[in-house]
Amino acid sequence: MVESAFADCFEFGRCAVNRVNSLSSPSDLESAGNPLHCWYLTGATASGKTRIGIELAQRLDAEIISLDSMAIYREMDIGTAKPSPADCAQVPHHLVDIVNPDEEFSLAQYLSEVQRVMCAIQARGKEVLFVGGTSLYLKALLRGVDEGPPPDWGFRREVEAEVERVGLEALRKRLEQVDPLSAAKLHPNDQRRIIRALEVYKVTGQPISHSQTHFDAGRDAEDCKVFTLSWPRPTLHERIEQRVETMFQRDFVEEVRALVAKYPQLSRTASQAVGYSEVIRHLAGQASLELTLEKVKTRTRQFARRQETWFRHLSECRFVDLTHEADPQVVAEVIHRQGDGAGEPA
Repeated sequence: MVESAFADCFEFGRCAVNRVNSLSSPSDLESAGNPLHCWYLTGATASGKTRIGIELAQRLDAEIISLDSMAIYREMDIGTAKPSPADCAQVPHHLVDIVNPDEEFSLAQYLSEVQRVMCAIQARGKEVLFVGGTSLYLKALLRGVDEGPPPDWGFRREVEAEVERVGLEALRKRLEQVDPLSAAKLHPNDQRRIIRALEVYKVTGQPISHSQTHFDAGRDAEDCKVFTLSWPRPTLHERIEQRVETMFQRDFVEEVRALVAKYPQLSRTASQAVGYSEVIRHLAGQASLELTLEKVKTRTRQFARRQETWFRHLSECRFVDLTHEADPQVVAEVIHRQGDGAGEPA
């Protein structure tokens, strides 16, 4: 039963005496550059961040740091819609294509790389513009993060196997017993973060929610330069449909086929990327191409809704309402004007 898989979680949680707890907050980074004073362009998938980001960067005399947890992977190009070589020729992009898809890359590693790259950009006298839609990265940069203990991959594999047998609801109920605050905050289908919460309790003996409350407070949007592209839901769905169909027309299936041939064991993050996991199952004979296409569209829409939920919960975000006629140059100019003067020290 599910009890057997999670028993160690509680035993280790009660007995843990050494807490691995490395805090990184924006104030920790003042000496090397402050991410609170940078520019941000975010939004749901297929919202047009790349084109508008380039236009905005040119107006700011900025270099772009990717805010995308999938763009870091080499050879995952079509499905991640990462900036093209032509895009990078117009404006330098950083933290794109930095690890192989069979390598793990943690939030802590991302924040470390951001500090290195941000300082180098600022030393060149340039502005820093973050562009992307990974909400966890965005929140960590704006509010800091309790990195917690390193992953326990053995524990995660054990729990995931148990979930396959008894379902995710049993996992969520287990979390309710040790960390009711996290259980209430996390989406019932967010398996990855539910497992992480149980993992932290197992290692540290403390609920992850206790260490994260310090990072819940945000600043007013007017004090920041965080701009979130926002489309009417039906329009965004149309854009998603078009993007996914274009992906498959551009031989997305062949990209995934080559990827799994070269890297038989993708990293856990890469293997769960929207679109890639569905095509991998198609290549294994578990779904037709037609069904796979529809599954990718559905999952991308679901992903976009989760992103929008995250953005609404971040007080730092200023929403830029867009329509069918949105011109990237015009949108970039509006953002530039609105952002001037925001986020400056008092």
